[in-house]
Amino acid sequence: MRNAVVTPEGDRIRWVELPGGAPARVYMHGLGATSPAYFAASAVHPLPTGRRSLLVDLLGHGHSDRPEGFGCTLEEHADALAAVLTEAGAQGAELIAHSMGGAVAVVLADRHPQPGVPAGARRRQPGPRAPQYRRRGEQPDRLLPRVPGRRLGRGA
Repeated sequence: MRNAVVTPEGDRIRWVELPGGAPARVYMHGLGATSPAYFAASAVHPLPTGRRSLLVDLLGHGHSDRPEGFGCTLEEHADALAAVLTEAGAQGAELIAHSMGGAVAVVLADRHPQPGVPAGARRRQPGPRAPQYRRRGEQPDRLLPRVPGRRLGRGA
């Protein structure tokens, strides 16, 4: 198990690291979970193997310290995770996250853009936008076909 000091008080984030090639994959758990327990099966599955994997426990979770002075905001978690990525030499890693970990990953990408990579360059392009409805319940005919004698939607 590896660790990095991430607060001025000396609090440490700990992670399990699996060897492999670059870029690394960093797994982040949701609220109340721990990455080694939550992501171990995914990280060692035959399809995604071969990549360096870091199964990180955020502060206050799993094997990481539980500092009393840490505010546990998404920004604080993102800053602490940025320190871990620097310590581990895993800048430019792919982030795989669940629930609260996903929110931390979004804040991390915003607060700590990768040097040399234009903002948004590695972000996935959004899919097609959902149609905007003018009134509650108004639905375009091309999406929901009309059925004679039946009303679609709520109360159908």
